[in-house]
Amino acid sequence: MSAERKQWIHDLLKKGIENGDAHAVAVVDESQYVQHNPMTKEGGIGLAELFTQLAKTNPHVEIIRIFSDGDYIFAHTEYDFSSEKICFEVFRFEGDKTVEHWDNLQLKQAPNVSGHSMTDGSTQVTDIALTESNRATINAFVQDVLINKQAHLMLDYMNANKYTEHNPQLSDDIDSLIAALGTADQPATLLYETHHRTLAEGNFVLSVCEGFRMGEHTAFYDLYRLENGKIVEHWDTVETVPPRSVWNNENGKF
Repeated sequence: MSAERKQWIHDLLKKGIENGDAHAVAVVDESQYVQHNPMTKEGGIGLAELFTQLAKTNPHVEIIRIFSDGDYIFAHTEYDFSSEKICFEVFRFEGDKTVEHWDNLQLKQAPNVSGHSMTDGSTQVTDIALTESNRATINAFVQDVLINKQAHLMLDYMNANKYTEHNPQLSDDIDSLIAALGTADQPATLLYETHHRTLAEGNFVLSVCEGFRMGEHTAFYDLYRLENGKIVEHWDTVETVPPRSVWNNENGKF
């Protein structure tokens, strides 16, 4: 069923946003849909209103990568609706309907100093048999390196000789990540505090974390590609969590 679910989400995002097609929202179970984008109204009606509004901006949607993990479909997308944004979308299914949604958007930025954009790079899913071991590797990496800041363990998880970095502020040199996480001599710009979930298919693993960036409450969505048990490529989006006073639903970002 994963292939069908991927296609349904592809159509929801592509046809719904580009054309304002309310029929694309049929995959949403309006009776129990839980929306975690704080700025979107609850349920399928909220999505239909949003898609109709977005369609007026002559939007373009590119679904760059899409994955399946049990009842979850997660996608790496690029949107152009009045502004260009990079996004991770996560949907949870029950049967043939999606009943829950999370996302994380960031304005598209220029390629980083290593010449990599926020979306280019590998797209092929391989190593399906290694899904669970790759998930475990990323769970450990997030806890040890990102949350606990044990930079000396970085090379236990990363292949520095093959590493490709797509974060617009970092580079292929893993020292740039170490600096962002902070050292005794340099305060951190990235502060990972809570690891909410990990989704995986084969050689790709997405982690969802909460913390602070430059002092602002932030959601971190990090997509990793692994080879032979080591991280060799990374994409992400970071988004400031809006204050509760402006939310359009009460479900929370995470």
